[in-house]
Amino acid sequence: MSNSSSISHFLLLALADTRQLQLLHFCLFLGISLAALLGNGLIISAVAFGHHLHTPMFFFLLNLALTDLGCICTTVPKAMHNSLWDTRTISYSGCAAQLFFFVFFLSAEYYILTVMCYDRYVSICKPLHYGTLLGSRACAHMAAAAWASGFLNALLHTVNTFSLPLCHGNALGQFFCEIPQILKLSCSKFYLRKLGLLAVSVCLALACFVFIVFSYVQIFRAVLSIPSEQGQNKAFSTCLPHLAVVSLFISTGTFANMKPPSVSRPSLDLAVSVLYSVVPPVLNPLIYSLRNKELKAAVWTLMTGCFQEH
Repeated sequence: MSNSSSISHFLLLALADTRQLQLLHFCLFLGISLAALLGNGLIISAVAFGHHLHTPMFFFLLNLALTDLGCICTTVPKAMHNSLWDTRTISYSGCAAQLFFFVFFLSAEYYILTVMCYDRYVSICKPLHYGTLLGSRACAHMAAAAWASGFLNALLHTVNTFSLPLCHGNALGQFFCEIPQILKLSCSKFYLRKLGLLAVSVCLALACFVFIVFSYVQIFRAVLSIPSEQGQNKAFSTCLPHLAVVSLFISTGTFANMKPPSVSRPSLDLAVSVLYSVVPPVLNPLIYSLRNKELKAAVWTLMTGCFQEH
């Protein structure tokens, strides 16, 4: 029986046994991280330098891109390092830091998606009050609240998780430090305390989810009442990307953390974790840029301007 005080490092999941497959995983992770960096970096740059994009919707989209970059930079580089150097270890403090930042960026992303839903709701259902309800100060406060809530959530989960005595070794069945995997190493009598904090987090997440669903019911009712087909298309072009991102984020994240132990298998856990931790940061920029003409134009202008300078 070991406890957390005697553990100096954890062993992450080995993604492959042969050297060729390890290098293949390194190349795959490298391609994924470069795609995420490029896509989200273009969105951040386009919004930052495109003065006509200094609106609440694009301000929150910039914050979303920052959380996506944070998520991908928290988990993927260590997995790339382990695949390249044929190792599985991560230090105890490194694991705690990785868990904190992952929960921080993931929580902040969920709260920012909720705020973006409110932005779409006010824009379509209360357009006359848009300037009042979503002024620059209100947007800054909402974004700050989302980041602060994510920080507090991450701090509580990290402190509580690593205060639990670990009685079942130090091998994690995941390629990054994940709360469910660390809980499997803890003593069962301390497990209930962690479940209490998880229940609080689930209730907060459920409240955000109910708000999102209620908002989109009102949004679609308002959009369908627009007599002009062009007006409907314009409204849908701003709502559907957000709805797609929210659906992908919630479905994969919920299944990863709420699936019953009976269906928990290493291969399934790995696939689901990739879906909710790696795939969204890569797909989010693509989803938004495909449906939003203003953003596409701004990104194209930014890219052509850079090429012309060189």
